[in-house]
Amino acid sequence: MGDSAVRVTGVREAVETADLRVLLMSLHHVTGDERWLSAPFLPRKDVRIIADEASGLPREVAEEIRDAAVACWGLPPAIDVPDDDRMMRMMAVCLGHEVPREYLGMMQEEMGFVSRDAVVTSSKSSPESFDALVVGAGPSGIAMSVRLQRLGIRHVIVEKSTSVGGVWRENIYPGCAVDTPNHSYSFSFAPPNRWSRFFAPQPELRDYMQRTADEFGVTPRVRFGTEVVAARWDDRDGRWEVDVDAPDGRRTERYRFLITAIGQLHVPKQPTIPGLESFAGESFHTARWPASFDARGKRIGVIGTGATSMQVVPAIVDEAAALSVFQRSPQWARPVGRYHDPIPEGVQWLLDNYPYYAQWYRFTMTWRFADGLHPYIQKDPAWEHPERSVNNKNDAHRDEMVRHLRSELGDRDDLIEKCLPDYPPYGKRILLDNGWFAALRRPHVDLVTERIDRIVPSGIVTDDGTTHDLDTLVFATGFEVTQMASRLDITGRGGVNLAHVWADENPWAYLGITVPGFPNMFFLQGPNTGLGHGGSAIFQSECQARHITACIARMVDRGSDVIEVEESVARDNVAATDAAHERMIWTHPGMSTYYRNRHGRVVTVMPWRLVDYWQMTHDPVPGAYRFR
Repeated sequence: MGDSAVRVTGVREAVETADLRVLLMSLHHVTGDERWLSAPFLPRKDVRIIADEASGLPREVAEEIRDAAVACWGLPPAIDVPDDDRMMRMMAVCLGHEVPREYLGMMQEEMGFVSRDAVVTSSKSSPESFDALVVGAGPSGIAMSVRLQRLGIRHVIVEKSTSVGGVWRENIYPGCAVDTPNHSYSFSFAPPNRWSRFFAPQPELRDYMQRTADEFGVTPRVRFGTEVVAARWDDRDGRWEVDVDAPDGRRTERYRFLITAIGQLHVPKQPTIPGLESFAGESFHTARWPASFDARGKRIGVIGTGATSMQVVPAIVDEAAALSVFQRSPQWARPVGRYHDPIPEGVQWLLDNYPYYAQWYRFTMTWRFADGLHPYIQKDPAWEHPERSVNNKNDAHRDEMVRHLRSELGDRDDLIEKCLPDYPPYGKRILLDNGWFAALRRPHVDLVTERIDRIVPSGIVTDDGTTHDLDTLVFATGFEVTQMASRLDITGRGGVNLAHVWADENPWAYLGITVPGFPNMFFLQGPNTGLGHGGSAIFQSECQARHITACIARMVDRGSDVIEVEESVARDNVAATDAAHERMIWTHPGMSTYYRNRHGRVVTVMPWRLVDYWQMTHDPVPGAYRFR
């Protein structure tokens, strides 16, 4: 009796913190009762990234849901995997609006109701006869390794660093955090993680990557301190010949498949400013932040106002004696309520223990940060104000962000003028205001919009002749995004190098995954696969890993050793991608963003919705590939 009372008290405390729309789905799983999907238990639509847990329900209705959840605790679920029609109804009730049926399969996989693994359907050959080299042990490399393991493909991973984690290992600057809700930015095959808050800081993400790699058998497959320096396709036996630099020296190895998982945001972009080498103080890129650096009492200059700067500046503003932020162009920033809020312990308990609460929690987070924004960044040819926005909804979002900017900057008309962009919202990477505007208002912070002329030993000289005296220079200047895998010196059929195919800052690939002339080679996070409208980069990696393993499974089914995308199919796909981008905001006249190369072509982000890309990549399209 006593133990039971303690357990019930714990459940009662937990459900008091529950998101009621999610708890309703759990109740339906446990009881199978249709009443939980009907009035009066119907949540209201709430599109905020972190929605109100009360779900718009009256207090007495909320209490009835909580009471039922406590009473049902410990019962075996009446429904484990909802059938398709039930799943559609549950999604609609959970969100407070209808969900297009095209999202069904995608969400079933995201929530673990349907397997994402590729499977072999014939016995012509065996997966065990294949081997693969995966380059990079970041999030994409981890996802790829897990899918290869499940298909039965022997593989090793080479990682030039000493641990897994990729960007979450390398970026340790103050304020570094994910800008996608964590319960969406996580692996679909892994159990729910106990994130401390909705947008977790870098140390938690690094630990999550390491723990996932350990638990899923990835870490033992990694050769740390090992780097690919060149790779050549041998058409005689259909294998890749790969030169690697390892701790014990350089050697050449051979693999059936070469899979790169090195990502786009990897090589820091160093500014080219006259006099840079003359600076007498300490200088570094945010991706090379010294672990020993102490900002206290220093006069710090931050060059750049992109996503990284918006995290760094609020994080160090209280420590620096003076902070000068050098801005080339202002950025739109969305307000995100509860960005720093901790996730209550009761919610953590529900995620760990209450049947299917974690799955539906992930669903709500994924949905609200997925495709909802996509229509708002499409150009409307008939729109009357293209100088400020691209359609009426985009204009409404502009008004919201202008109001937020003005409310945060208050009577600082000087800052309002400097911070108000002259291009449509979402024309550059979507940024979240986690204290950026508040930091700029601080009396010891100077937002400098004059162009940097040169660097001198004592600091920075701007075009107006002002010398900004500084002790430290921080380069928040982004990454070299156009080289991608071509920097690995990869040579395909006929001696053609990938750097030649992607010359002049013009990387391209079929689905962002593979290039004709490079058989048995695949990319994760390749050209035109970044996300500019929302969503999770891990979702992209899992789509790509699914496609790659589905291609390999198809090879096993056919008894083939070599697969290569048809050039006409690849070219058509790239042309369709470019045409879709012409309808989107990132090709708006006068727009300057790292998404585009120097000729104006968008090469990093994709124009498609998440559900489009999931459908495109799920299985090889008949006729898209040649098998040998």
